[in-house]
Amino acid sequence: MSATADHAEERTNPASRLGFEPGQVVQELGYDEDCDQELRESIEELTGEELADEDYDDVPDAVLLWFREDDGDLTDALVDATSTVDPGAPIWLMTPKTGRDGHVEPSEIGEAAQTAGLAQTSSVNAARDWTGSRLVTPKAARAARR
Repeated sequence: MSATADHAEERTNPASRLGFEPGQVVQELGYDEDCDQELRESIEELTGEELADEDYDDVPDAVLLWFREDDGDLTDALVDATSTVDPGAPIWLMTPKTGRDGHVEPSEIGEAAQTAGLAQTSSVNAARDWTGSRLVTPKAARAARR
């Protein structure tokens, strides 16, 4: 695929901005009616796999964690998410954008990630109402910067 085609796909498929690849299994946690359906469908389209739910009993390649301010303790949610994946696998934390119901402050995300043993490597405009924060174990974060 050409560089131009790659950029065109990023504009048309939101999942490509998140780095998902064909064949990957993505476990979705925290799903509710307010989750962005277009993003969910684009992940399934790109990976060729349905999103695995909270009952998935194998090791996924990545986690998509939807989290809102009133969903409980963010650190606990992140620790739970890390327990399902291999070290180095990304956890995409989706939180409502500033001004939306359930918005989570970036400082809270940073603190919870650090406490859960994760490092934030990037942040993206994932969907109309959602911001995505890519979190990984610190060892994987260092390797990605090399």
